[in-house]
This record gives sequence, structure tokens and C-alpha cells, in this order.
Amino acid sequence: MDAARARKLADRIQQVVAEMLERRIKDPRLGFVTVTDTRVTADLSDATVYYTVFGSEAERADSASALESAKGVIRSEVGRQTGLRHTPTLAFVHDPLPDNARHMDDLFALARAKDAEVAKQAEGAEFAGEADPYRFEDDLDAEAAEGEETAEGKDTAEEEPGDRAGHSVR
Repeated sequence: MDAARARKLADRIQQVVAEMLERRIKDPRLGFVTVTDTRVTADLSDATVYYTVFGSEAERADSASALESAKGVIRSEVGRQTGLRHTPTLAFVHDPLPDNARHMDDLFALARAKDAEVAKQAEGAEFAGEADPYRFEDDLDAEAAEGEETAEGKDTAEEEPGDRAGHSVR
């Protein structure tokens, strides 16, 4: 089947389900439910409706049971409004994305607090060595010039005996 058609059908099912939950389903167990996404298989036989519930775990469980009990009514309305010969079966799945996002926000806040603590400790700190420990081209040129001056001032007889690599033996 066509993937574009499946996406369009998924969008339409999402609208119908959200409208049904808002207006027609009067189950007292149904909490503040938001339909976040809907996915339809390529053969248009199954639809997965993702939802979130604002509230506690108990309210989430009550809303899940209310959605399961209203599944038949919602499916018949989806079939009526979409005009399909075979209405897809509906599966309601709690969407963990908002919970994950909330957890990530908490972790970011903790990281910002730790960064602020480290920055506060580093305010009056000084470097253990030099401020810039890296060697630059100018430094290498100066060291090379110093090495040439000391080599010119030495007599070859004063040199220490060395090994084959040219290093002095101590």
C-alpha cells in the first residue's frame, strides 16, 4: 500500500479519536487524555494510538481501562468517518515521550546546578603551572637558538662520551 495514504489515514484517525474522547466518551475513569500520535500499518489493518494522561499512575491506569472498554465505539466511529471498507483495529498505547522529556529536563537542571557549583569553585583559582602549557612556534625557535649558542661555546674534547644514538651516558 501507499505510505502517504497510511499517514493521511493516521492523521484522520488521530483527529477522530481525539474528538471522540473529548465529546462522546463519558466514562468517569477517563482522565485528562491527550492523543499524541497515531501510526497505521502499511496494509491499513492496524492502527496504534499513542496517548498521554495528565495525573498520577492510578489515573493513568484508570484511563487505560476506560480506553479499552470504549475501543469498540471509537473503532465504529473511525470506520464511519473514514469511509474505509475494512476499519483498522485500534490499539491504545501510553506514550512515554512526555515522561522521558520531563526526566531529561530534570537531568539538565541537575547538570546546570553542578556546572554553577564548579564555576563558583573556580572563581578564585589559579593555574597549577603556567596559564598556557602548550608550546608554540616562537618558543621552539627560542629554544633552538639557545641550544646553538651553548653548542658553539663547548669544546669537542669536553663532550661526554655517548651511546650510538648520540645521547650521553650517565
